[in-house]
Amino acid sequence: MSGFFTLLDPRRVQWGAAWYAMHSRILRTKPVESMLEGTGATTAHGTKLAQVLTTVDLISLGVGSCVGTGMYVVSGLVAKEMAGPGVIVSFIIAAVASILSGVCYAEFGVRVPKTTGSAYTYSYVTVGEFVAFFIGWNLILEYLIGTAAGASALSSMFDSLANHTISRWMADSVGTLNGLGKGEESYPDLLALLIAVIVTIIVALGVKNSVGFNNVLNVLNLAVWVFIMIAGLFFINGKYWAEGQFLPHGWSGVLQGAATCFYAFIGFDIIATTGEEAKNPNTSIPYAITASLVICLTAYVSVSVILTLMVPYYTIDTESPLMEMFVAHGFYAAKFVVAIGSVAGLTVSLLGSLFPMPRVIYAMAGDGLLFRFLAHVSSYTETPVVACIVSGFLAALLALLVSLRDLIEMMSIGTLLAYTLVSVCVLLLRYQPESDIDGFVKFLSEEHTKKKEGILADCEKEACSPVSEGDEFSGPATNTCGAKNLPSLGDNEMLIGKSDKSTYNVNHPNYGTVDMTTGIEADESENIYLIKLKKLIGPHYYTMRIRLGLPGKMDRPTAATGHTVTICVLLLFILMFIFCSFIIFGSDYISEQSWWAILLVVLMVLLISTLVFVILQQPENPKKLPYMAPCLPFVPAFAMLVNIYLMLKLSTITWIRFAVWCFVEFPFKVLSMLIPKLPPSWTRQLRS
Repeated sequence: MSGFFTLLDPRRVQWGAAWYAMHSRILRTKPVESMLEGTGATTAHGTKLAQVLTTVDLISLGVGSCVGTGMYVVSGLVAKEMAGPGVIVSFIIAAVASILSGVCYAEFGVRVPKTTGSAYTYSYVTVGEFVAFFIGWNLILEYLIGTAAGASALSSMFDSLANHTISRWMADSVGTLNGLGKGEESYPDLLALLIAVIVTIIVALGVKNSVGFNNVLNVLNLAVWVFIMIAGLFFINGKYWAEGQFLPHGWSGVLQGAATCFYAFIGFDIIATTGEEAKNPNTSIPYAITASLVICLTAYVSVSVILTLMVPYYTIDTESPLMEMFVAHGFYAAKFVVAIGSVAGLTVSLLGSLFPMPRVIYAMAGDGLLFRFLAHVSSYTETPVVACIVSGFLAALLALLVSLRDLIEMMSIGTLLAYTLVSVCVLLLRYQPESDIDGFVKFLSEEHTKKKEGILADCEKEACSPVSEGDEFSGPATNTCGAKNLPSLGDNEMLIGKSDKSTYNVNHPNYGTVDMTTGIEADESENIYLIKLKKLIGPHYYTMRIRLGLPGKMDRPTAATGHTVTICVLLLFILMFIFCSFIIFGSDYISEQSWWAILLVVLMVLLISTLVFVILQQPENPKKLPYMAPCLPFVPAFAMLVNIYLMLKLSTITWIRFAVWCFVEFPFKVLSMLIPKLPPSWTRQLRS
C-alpha cells in the first residue's frame, strides 16, 4: 500500500499529459456509424440482446409505464395539493411540453436506432462524453426513482384495500424511524421492497416474457379505465368547479402541478431505450412515441375530469384517489373493480420503469463509463442480467426508505433535464456537416440540375459497366469507367439513375441523404409546412428569404456554420435559464409592473429571439430520415424553454437532493477518465 501512495507523489505525475487526456475525453463524441453496423449490438461477452419487440409492444411499454402511477396516483396528488381541478390544465401543459420533446426523441430514435442508451447515447454522439455521462447518471436516477415510486404506490394501494391494517402492523411490529421522509410515523416499507424484488426477477427472465406479461396487464387496465368513465358519469356534480374552485391556487399552482405531472409522461423516454431489442426500431420508435403520448393524455384528462367532478379537490385521497372517490358515494363494489385496475396499472408501471434502467447501465458499461461487468448479457435470457439485479436491489432499497411524494418530485427533475438535453442535441446535430457524405451529395446535386450531363453519364455507364442496368454492381470499390468526375463510394452504390432499394437501408452510410427510388437528394422534396408557407406568402417568398438571409436549397453546413450554431445554442440555454429564473423568482416585480423588470424581460425576449433567428440563418444538414422534428429551430427551442421553466418550478429540497446525486457522480466520472491514462502500475494498484 505504501508503494501505491508513493506513486501518488505529485512530482511523478505528468500534469500536462493528464490534463490533455482528460480534456480530450470530456469533449470526444461517439460516431453514429459505430452504432449502425450489423443487425444488433454485440456485447463484450459476445451475446446479443434479443430483437423481438414490435411496434405494439413498444406502445404497450410506453402506455403502461405512464398510465399506471400517473392515472392512479399523480392525478389525485396534484389535484389536492397543487392545482385543484386545474390538474386538467396541468396535464395538458405537461403533455404539450412532452410532445415537443417527444418529436426530438422520435428523430433520434430514427437517427440512432440501434441503441439502448436513450438520451445518454444521443448526448454522446452530439455533445460529448462528459455531458453524456451526466445525462446517463441522471437517467439512472430517473428510472431508479420511478421503480421505487411504483413499488411504494402499489404498497399503498394494497394498504388501502386492507383498510390500512398493513401500515399499522408494520408500524407496530417493525417499528418507526425518523428521517425516512414518510412523515412523523415513519416505518420501513417492507411490502414495497418485496414488490420491487419480484418485478426485478420478472424483468431478468427475458424481454419476451416480461413484455407479454406487460401486454396482458395493459388490456386489463384499459377495461377498468372504461368502467371508471362510465360509472363516474352517474356521480359527477358541477358545483365542484363553480365559484372559483377550478383554480384554487391560481396559475402558479397549475404550473407547479405541471412540473410534477411530467412524471406521468416518461413513457416515450422508456421507448427510446429499446432500440437494440426492437425488430424495426427506425419506424417503431417514432410511431410508438406518438401513440403513447396521445393515449396517455386522453387517459389523464378524462380521469381528472371525473375525479374532480365526483369529490371536492380538498377531500381527495392522495394515496388511492380513484378507489376512494367511489367509496365517498357509497359505491363500494366499484372500489374493488378499480382496485383490480390499480394492481394491473401500478404493476405494469413498475415493470415499465425497471425495464429501461438496466439497459442504460448496460449501454454506459459497454462504453466503459461504468464497471464493465455491468454489461454482461446472459446467453439464456438475452438480457443484461447483472445490471437488472443491481437496478432492482437499489430500487428496492429506495422504496423501503423514501416517501412516494418525494420520489415523484425527484423523478420529475431528472426527466425534464433529459428532455432539455435531447432538444439541445437535435438543434446541434441538424446543423452540423457530415464529411462522409459531402462529396456524394455535391455530386448528385450537380448531376440532377444538368439533365443532359446525366443522360451522357448513363450512356457512359452502360458502355463501361460489366453488368446490365439495374443490377447491383459487384466489382471493386473503384471507378471502372475511368471518368474523373464520377465517384465510387462502395460496392453496392449506384452512381446515377434508379437505385436498388435494398442498398439504401438504415446501415448504409448515405441512408436518408438521397431518395431511395430516384437517387435524387431528399432535400429537394419540400415538406408540407414549407409548401403551405409558400402558398400563404405567394411570389414574395423568395424575396423574403434573400432579405432575411435564410439559406437556400444548395447551401450546406460547414465547420464554421456548425460552430456558430453550437455557440448560439449554448448562449440560448444560459439565457433561457436566466429568463425562467427571473420569471419565477421575480414574479412580484413583474406583477407590480416595475419599469426595470419589464425592460429586463423585454430585453431577454429580444436576445432569445435573436439567437433563434441566427440559428435559422444557418444551413441544415441535407440528410433526410423517415421521421424528423418539424419547424426547426422553433420546436426544440420552445421545448428547451418549457422544460427549463418546469424544472425551476420544482421545490428547493428537490434541487438539493438532485445536487447531492450529481455530486456523487463526479468521482465515478473522474475515475473512468483517469484510470485508462494512468501508468500500468497505477492501474493495477487501483483495480486491486
